[in-house]
Amino acid sequence: MATRLIPYLHFDGTAREAMEFYRSVFGGTLELARYADMGAHDPADAERIMHGDLATDHFELMGSDVPTGQAAPRPPAHGVAVSAEDSPQSREYVERLAEGGTVIVPLETAPWGNAFGMVIDRYGIEWMVNLAPSS
Repeated sequence: MATRLIPYLHFDGTAREAMEFYRSVFGGTLELARYADMGAHDPADAERIMHGDLATDHFELMGSDVPTGQAAPRPPAHGVAVSAEDSPQSREYVERLAEGGTVIVPLETAPWGNAFGMVIDRYGIEWMVNLAPSS
């Protein structure tokens, strides 16, 4: 098996909603397992997501809810960097991630020549997007 780095995001009860949102932005196949599916005995956690996996053609993103009583992540809890070719689709990713969130750096030409932008999405995740000109 090849070594891969996969971002793993933590949420406080919004993992299902967040992972479904990311699927709507990036496409791919989403698998979700609730704590109840994995034999958890705390009824407060039954519907929370113990593990979520979004697999796309280009990357994988995982996430889960913290169990009840554990410290919840504070926004921005995590940051994810995305590098892609500048295209209408990749620009749409940035626009969609910003819906209901906060634009920190608008998507514009950076000193290194690529389009760059930063947003904190509605779930408190910071996204840094670098779009290289198409060849």
